[in-house]
Amino acid sequence: MNESKNYLIPTAVALSAIIVVYAWFNPAETKISEPDRAIQVSSIELPIVWGNLGARMINAGVIDRAKLEAIYAQRGGLTSEKKQLLEEETGKLKITQENAGFILNLLWALGLGNKNEILEKGPMMDSRYGGAGGFASTGGWTIAKGNTINHYSRHEFIKLTPEQQKLVEEVSKNIYRPCCDNPTYFPDCNHGMAMLGLLELMASQGVSESDMYKTALAVNSYWFPDTYLIIAKYLKEKKNINWEDADPKEILGSNYSSASGYQNILSQVVLPVNNQGQGCVI
Repeated sequence: MNESKNYLIPTAVALSAIIVVYAWFNPAETKISEPDRAIQVSSIELPIVWGNLGARMINAGVIDRAKLEAIYAQRGGLTSEKKQLLEEETGKLKITQENAGFILNLLWALGLGNKNEILEKGPMMDSRYGGAGGFASTGGWTIAKGNTINHYSRHEFIKLTPEQQKLVEEVSKNIYRPCCDNPTYFPDCNHGMAMLGLLELMASQGVSESDMYKTALAVNSYWFPDTYLIIAKYLKEKKNINWEDADPKEILGSNYSSASGYQNILSQVVLPVNNQGQGCVI
């Protein structure tokens, strides 16, 4: 390991899969309005081209097409749009309320399978954890061909320059998710691994650091909608900061987006009736 920093192993939080997103949809000129108007956005277009990554991951075995289809058969089957992401050359990736969970799974597979030093030299390989195969992000990926760990950091789907790799490492250390207390640099759950895949993809296509944070916050808001609604409420009520003026990098940091940071905020605001989010499962 390159670092001695202590990280925590999270406990998966069971949440519903209903997705509502905040309107951080245009990274080049993104602003979010008041908390009660910052939700209900039907879709966002990310600043990345998906290309044929779906087909490449199937060909490599990171995704077993038959296993994936069996799971989604229980959810009404794959839509034509989802099939395109698996089979064809596509343009910029768009997330909708309906496909957010599917995009999460695609990015999870990408982060897991793509060769990267973060997976090979980072905290995932700390001997204290008994190897990389025991985490939710690895052991929980049950739709690969063969043993999932055989695909861990094995395929060069995305090749980064040294500068791009450095950017991914720096940004990944500051992006947390409210299901645990670890940053994306320690992608031990599906959300962390998916975010790693997204950061790699953005860096490889020249997305700026600022827009990486804006996009990451928009995507996190799809996966943990109530978390960011409550954070927006906290900012307005306790700090007199409008959501549109919030700094994405700060909001994604441990003080707000980690499990412990969010719990601290949660204790200071009145909760909404329903809590919604995406659980750490396929």
